[in-house]
Amino acid sequence: MANEIERKFLVHKDMIPEAKQCIRMIQAYLCTEPERTVRVRISGEEAFLTIKGKNKGITRKEFEYSIPLEDAKELMNLAVTKPVEKIRKIIYDNGKKWEIDFFEGENKGLVTAEVELSLEKEKVIIPVWVGKEISEDLKYRNSMLSKMPYSHWK
Repeated sequence: MANEIERKFLVHKDMIPEAKQCIRMIQAYLCTEPERTVRVRISGEEAFLTIKGKNKGITRKEFEYSIPLEDAKELMNLAVTKPVEKIRKIIYDNGKKWEIDFFEGENKGLVTAEVELSLEKEKVIIPVWVGKEISEDLKYRNSMLSKMPYSHWK
């Protein structure tokens, strides 16, 4: 059993430093209930099935398993919402790994950054390119973006 402790932010797009790594991702949701989400993700040439529990603050249960790429492609057909497409760039800043997601498709224009923590109260030095915190704003969750894409927001 694993806990995911994560803070999420909007970013100042024009200030993002050079990324060490860049990965194209597509993910689709097999379940988007408030108590749990079940996601299939294709990340480059790898594929994963992820089950996440309900958030308690910025912490939730997370179980992630590698699956065959062909299985992931088949599971995408069982999605209950539209897929979420993004390019993830990895940046290391002040000893922390930051994942910056540049959304594509119907979520184009949205850019978010996430940092995983060991403890909820862990201190994080926020880089200058990081903006408003959105950790507990449900509309920015990928599972919600699959139902109500960024381009449909008023």
